[in-house]
Amino acid sequence: MKKTIILFLPLIIFILTACSQKVNHYPKHPDYSIKKPKVKYTPSRKNLDKMVKKLQGTPYVWAEEGPNKFDCSGFTYYLYGSMGIEIPRVAREQAKVGKRIGINELEYGDLIFFATNKRHRRRITHVGMYLGDGWFTHASTTKHEVIYSNLYTSPYYKKRLRICRRYLPSTTTPTHIASATPWETAKTVPAVSLQPQPTASVATTTAPQTKVPKETAASKAIVIKSPMQEIEQKSPQGNFYVQVGSFAGKPKKQLLYTITRKGFTYKLIEFPKEGRPVSKLLIGPYLSRAEATQALLQVRAQIQPDAFIAEIR
Repeated sequence: MKKTIILFLPLIIFILTACSQKVNHYPKHPDYSIKKPKVKYTPSRKNLDKMVKKLQGTPYVWAEEGPNKFDCSGFTYYLYGSMGIEIPRVAREQAKVGKRIGINELEYGDLIFFATNKRHRRRITHVGMYLGDGWFTHASTTKHEVIYSNLYTSPYYKKRLRICRRYLPSTTTPTHIASATPWETAKTVPAVSLQPQPTASVATTTAPQTKVPKETAASKAIVIKSPMQEIEQKSPQGNFYVQVGSFAGKPKKQLLYTITRKGFTYKLIEFPKEGRPVSKLLIGPYLSRAEATQALLQVRAQIQPDAFIAEIR
């Protein structure tokens, strides 16, 4: 009996430890005091990259700004504050400073802001940092940790994107994301305060995007090469489709033949998922949901019973 107790003791200790380490993502009494991050880096995309890789998977906790837990704006506040660039603490205020840019001008390190409140579709409530090819990193309120997401493959974020801002000095040399490097403590640099900038004029020249190499995103992010202009872009032909399904690789030619034989036109959206090619098969587009609904009835009856309506902008 004594031996049995001794054998199970490490397991009991492990369980108790695991329970004690459970993160409360929305504490009853949040710590609203703002802790300025220690300046460890000079402002550059390379140094941002070091922090981004280091902090993936860090727990989401409301009203925290690091270094071991973050809410969404606390995460971006920490990233820039660690380079001596002072930005406001909350997302709606961060969206008011820096250089306003268009979505087709986004580069690595720019912040992108979202309106996620159903009642207030213009109120900024979430922020992430753009990485390239649609990918951004953010402290997710649903996954409860710092993760990668993609504007191309996430209708939720694509639809709610409202404003983009740039904070890195214009002299910063563009760099590709390097391989993962352990956290390094660099020489402290003086703080740089950001002042609100005019929002009326935006440069029309498209800036080169910093792309995410495949080896960088192997575990959580995959490069999707697609023009940034497709985000929130209204089509004169319509934005409503009937989605037939998603397929590993491409759909069978017989299915595509059946669609055209029934008098429909189709569109394939191809992207990688977990290292494998995936394609979505869409019929359309249609100018209104009513038109798409009529087509949906025919598609379900003649082609695919599980088809559904998809709105793509």
